[in-house]
Amino acid sequence: MHPNSSRPYTVVLIVPTGIGASIGGYAGDALPVAKAMAHVADRLITHPNVMNGASLYWSLPNTFYVEGYGLDQFAAGHWGLRPVHQNRIGLVLDQAIEPDLRLRHLQAADAARATLGLTLTDYVVTDAPLGVELRTAESGATWGTIENPGSLLRAVEKLITQAKAEAVAIVARFPDDPGTEALMQYRHGQGVDPLAGAEAVISHLIVRTFQIPCAHAPALSPLPIDPTLSPRSAAEELGYTFLPCVLVGLSRAPQFVTSREQTAQAIWSNEIDALVIPASACGGSAVLSLSQTPTKIITVQENQTSLAVPAAALGIETIAVNSYLEALGVLVADRAGLNPSSLRPQIANLQECLRTLPENVATV
Repeated sequence: MHPNSSRPYTVVLIVPTGIGASIGGYAGDALPVAKAMAHVADRLITHPNVMNGASLYWSLPNTFYVEGYGLDQFAAGHWGLRPVHQNRIGLVLDQAIEPDLRLRHLQAADAARATLGLTLTDYVVTDAPLGVELRTAESGATWGTIENPGSLLRAVEKLITQAKAEAVAIVARFPDDPGTEALMQYRHGQGVDPLAGAEAVISHLIVRTFQIPCAHAPALSPLPIDPTLSPRSAAEELGYTFLPCVLVGLSRAPQFVTSREQTAQAIWSNEIDALVIPASACGGSAVLSLSQTPTKIITVQENQTSLAVPAAALGIETIAVNSYLEALGVLVADRAGLNPSSLRPQIANLQECLRTLPENVATV
């Protein structure tokens, strides 16, 4: 914490899932942004889409890994975040995963235990295939459904009640579409992640139902080698599973606090100093909630998405910047107690504040 600060400087970084963000729409490619912001802030609060890089990950001690639904509840002031040293992670495997592919995921989980020292409970296989189906909206954003949500809920409940899991990693069998145009564009760094929207549906269901940290890793067959693969998508080509980053994130994910009377150690939304969001993606629940608070909202123009929801259209006052590099400068200035405009060559003169009173209010 800065020696002159009365409390930790807290930043929220959001890159919404499944909207083709130029930065953060691929395989953990917003992680460098998070690493930089974690050095500027005392506390950085972000979500799995920013931190997950399949077999690649980076633990940041002052960064809180919060699933999207939980982040929305936090921003609205309904839930708090209680930091933890470690979580017991339960693993749910979709019954639809083939035996060899299931073994690959179990070996990844064992590797996380042996190599990273993470704490996992015994795993649970769902009592029916989850039946994941993928969808694409007219905007190009992706979403999805699961045919048997009850099977998933029963598996998670078993992990919580019997295995005493404190966080849950889910691996669902996703459809293989190796020849689709959408997947080809994504692998070349040009399209929308075809899986992200369905992953969000799965994790939202669990967090809404059980108020427990959760993240998802899709089970897929390995894809053919592509020599023209984009670096932004390449992290997903390194192995048979995307599970390692999920387990690392969940290992220290904060617990959700649903009542202000439960603990004095929780972080609440009134402690957020700044929110950083793509300029065209300002319609999310967290943004709308924080726009009603003193939180400074920084919109990044360079991070283009398939959406067209600018802050101005919603009447939200923001600090508009072109790039994340510029956003970092705004955060440094704000943390130092400086108005960012004071760092520009031209500063407008002060103007008189002309007060207009309602007709039925008398002056004295």
